[in-house]
Amino acid sequence: MLHPTRKAVSPSALTRFSEARVPTEYGPMRVVVYREAASDMEHCAIVHGDVAGKEPVLCRVHSECFTGEVLHSLKCDCREQLDIALRSIVEAGRGIVVYLRQEGRGIGLGNKIAAYALQEEGADTVDANHMLGFAVDLRRYHWAAEILADQGVSAISLLTNNPDKVAALRADGINVADRVPMLVQENEHNRDYLETKRHRLGHFKP
Repeated sequence: MLHPTRKAVSPSALTRFSEARVPTEYGPMRVVVYREAASDMEHCAIVHGDVAGKEPVLCRVHSECFTGEVLHSLKCDCREQLDIALRSIVEAGRGIVVYLRQEGRGIGLGNKIAAYALQEEGADTVDANHMLGFAVDLRRYHWAAEILADQGVSAISLLTNNPDKVAALRADGINVADRVPMLVQENEHNRDYLETKRHRLGHFKP
């Protein structure tokens, strides 16, 4: 028998599993954990303020990055983007970060570290993925669509520099009303990575 607070989000296999308020350095957040029934993989919504309604709400759809967020790796800008997103939704008075467990653009942590090893030998992030037999980006956003719908979000102002993410979210039924650029500081370790995202993946420069 399910705990009374747990409910199915949709006829798919995503369940709202648990929820609590969490004080953070950014401000108070409501953290809602969703669980995939088939794999027990967990994703979450990090919510500030009242996000339900028809008006667009500030939103970041963010994929897990162990190296950046836990180890504070300087090779990417993931931690900085998450930090900007959390600060921005508090400053706006309301907003949501959908945190998806799809490490390394969907290839997993082990393969991501293998890609890092290839980058040490001169490959960029795109070629490293191809050398390992993967597409450059395997992420999917159907769970984000279900989570936003469950939170009552009708439209979002998306925090991203990635035009492909805008298109992918719209393809999964999310109403992306507009895009909000994210300004991240470059350093000597991530400069080439950011240039690759702009020149080979079409990311916008804020």
